[in-house]
Amino acid sequence: MELKDLYQGRKESFQEKAEELKAKYVRFSFIRLAIFILVIFLFIYILSKSVPAAFGFLAIFLVAFTKFVFWHKDIQRQQHHNEHLSKINNDEFEVIHHRYQMFDDGNEFLDPAHPNSIDLDLFGPYSFFQYINRTSTSIGKQKLANYLTKVASKQDIFSRQESIAELKDKLDWRQDLQAHGISATDDPAHITLLKKWLEEEPYIMHNKLLIAALFISPFFFVIGMFLAFFYSSVMIGIFTVVVPALILKQYVLRVNKTHMFTTHAEKILAHYGRLIGHIEEENFNSAQLKNLQSSFLKANTKASKNIQRLSYIISQLNVRYNAFAAIFQIIFLWDLQWVWRLEKWKVEQKSNLPKWFKALEEFEALNSLATLYFNNPSWIFPEIHDEKTLITKELGHPLIDRNERISNDFISPTSGHIKLVTGSNMAGKSTFLRTVGLNIVLATSGSIVCAKEMKIPLLKVHTSMRTVDALHESTSSFYAELKRLKTIIEAVESEENIYFLLDEILKGTNSKDRHTGSKALIQQMINSKGGGIIATHDLELGAMQDKADGAIENLCMEVEVDDNKLIFDYKLKKGVSQSFNATLLMRNMGIRV
Repeated sequence: MELKDLYQGRKESFQEKAEELKAKYVRFSFIRLAIFILVIFLFIYILSKSVPAAFGFLAIFLVAFTKFVFWHKDIQRQQHHNEHLSKINNDEFEVIHHRYQMFDDGNEFLDPAHPNSIDLDLFGPYSFFQYINRTSTSIGKQKLANYLTKVASKQDIFSRQESIAELKDKLDWRQDLQAHGISATDDPAHITLLKKWLEEEPYIMHNKLLIAALFISPFFFVIGMFLAFFYSSVMIGIFTVVVPALILKQYVLRVNKTHMFTTHAEKILAHYGRLIGHIEEENFNSAQLKNLQSSFLKANTKASKNIQRLSYIISQLNVRYNAFAAIFQIIFLWDLQWVWRLEKWKVEQKSNLPKWFKALEEFEALNSLATLYFNNPSWIFPEIHDEKTLITKELGHPLIDRNERISNDFISPTSGHIKLVTGSNMAGKSTFLRTVGLNIVLATSGSIVCAKEMKIPLLKVHTSMRTVDALHESTSSFYAELKRLKTIIEAVESEENIYFLLDEILKGTNSKDRHTGSKALIQQMINSKGGGIIATHDLELGAMQDKADGAIENLCMEVEVDDNKLIFDYKLKKGVSQSFNATLLMRNMGIRV
């Protein structure tokens, strides 16, 4: 079955199930109302016969009705879950047709200082991140961004490849994970505050007198109010209220600080708990997935239960926003009761919470890459080797529609060798550079690559392709490019396994300066044992191959002209470009040449 048919069928199936559950929920809503009304009349009737029997009947009813309400709400939860699954499959159907703008684009991760993320379209609208992102948490999104922006170790790459291969075939499980998180939002700033709270010292649990006061407080209030009423004493009543108020006042600033750190985490933690609970129930085979899952199961109780417990405690502390909170504060020392429970939770689970977050974010990032693999089953895992050579067959750009993508074979030493690519306008030189760069990023993140075969050492890609004016620094695009090139040169001279991609270098100056400067840069890169690709319109640079002793190879991408029409094949060929199309393009645009 083709993927588009699979996703379309699943979308319709889940939507049909959601509609059935919705109808069932509505039917039982009327039944629930009818039962409630009937019980009121029965209670009144039994009450007229026997008071004990009436209240016995009421107690039994409340227990049974509570279970019925939870069962009824579960129907609605299942309805929403199936609606989410239907949407997920509809989204994947759109992705197969190369429409993926509904996903978060990771625009916040755009970093002009990064060696390659801007030039390779890693983040932002219609970026590769947007194409693969299936995370629902901010920490998962950050982890996926880290996968794309940092070169992983060999061991991490192998572990991720194994995990992605296993998750690829767990379609139902993967989509359930997405569905559990589809409607939730979280803010990294709130996660940061929660982590700060973990480092705060407790101020209640080591104060035995205060803990005793927490136990005594309700009895103190009841006895005090009874005495005030019995003796008609206003002073006793005031005393009963003032004592707990003074205790609360003594700790109000500390409680406010604790509340500030934790208040926004209530819904976030409930959301995380659902996701972790789903992970806890699955059986995994790969070492990495089993190890990540084990971090949720090491405590006396499952991580999902512990996290949901923390969410509940915070929700009770948030009751201080309630209009009747003052009553709870006076009777129970409400704030202090729940801060004490927060502190006890922290003592028990402080070291575990960061581990749970780390495991969850890894699962979400791996889930995204597994979806990429499922949607592109012809892509392959690269072989990471120690030879300083990049070898590829049918290498294509991952973001070009599979029906329009043109692939090329490409082999290149990655040290002391430069591929000089010439070609006319629109021939595909820049796209080819991005094809190589993006696939290297994928290979070194642990992902599949858009190729039939790929063997690669661990490479760090540096690019200079889209330098622009920096007005806030009073910097021209030419000077910005020079700064970028300086960074690349320093990386080549000080680090190993740097692979650079340069597109039309020194384009901000005159042709003579550009040629002289480009020639000098190429020679310096070779002398520094640099490896990479340089795309250029300067055909005269092709003459450098003859004197480079194999350190430079000329490649080109040509265009044919047929009856005043340009024909592009986007195929990489050996040699220096012999085709020109600028004047024809200008004529086609209405410019008299």
